[in-house]
Amino acid sequence: MSAARRDNVNLTLIAIACALLMVLPLVTTFDELLTAWAMSLGANNPLQAIVPAESRMVVGILGVIGVHAAASGSHLVVWDTAGSMHTLFISWNCIGWQSLVLFGISLLTGLRGGHSLEARVQVVVIGLAGTMLLNLVRVSLVAVVAATIGVGPAIFFHDYGGTVVFLASLFAFWAFAQRWILAPAAAGAEAAA
Repeated sequence: MSAARRDNVNLTLIAIACALLMVLPLVTTFDELLTAWAMSLGANNPLQAIVPAESRMVVGILGVIGVHAAASGSHLVVWDTAGSMHTLFISWNCIGWQSLVLFGISLLTGLRGGHSLEARVQVVVIGLAGTMLLNLVRVSLVAVVAATIGVGPAIFFHDYGGTVVFLASLFAFWAFAQRWILAPAAAGAEAAA
């Protein structure tokens, strides 16, 4: 991959990060309004159907790190060290569809150029799997913050920290993809030419 193409991907990621961080308070407020509106209309049902499975996966992750938790439908319960219970509601808007959209936008820039089909498919598959895993980790981190610090800080982390974590992981993913997946295909294409 040429330096110019790599710079284009990095500049696109920086532009997305800057735009998101500038409008983050507005996005958070709009997300709450959108969530309430969609739930009242029932438009959330297809995505909300995914939430119970995601809640159970989060309970599994929390169990591995030693946090006592349980899931029931869209509700996740975590216990702190004093034995107090904290109930968290996971809505359709919390499952990470926004990060999948941002990952898709980054693909538009990241996969431009003369990359092989195999390399492109690898980037898409690894990126989708990584994004889904990151969303599980993000929800798990919110639960850990609720269990250790409290629900207020957990809400703050949910609203703001999750975006920062995702943006950092997006930069790391594209650095990995450019170095290990896309670079060899580009070098091979240049050698053949």
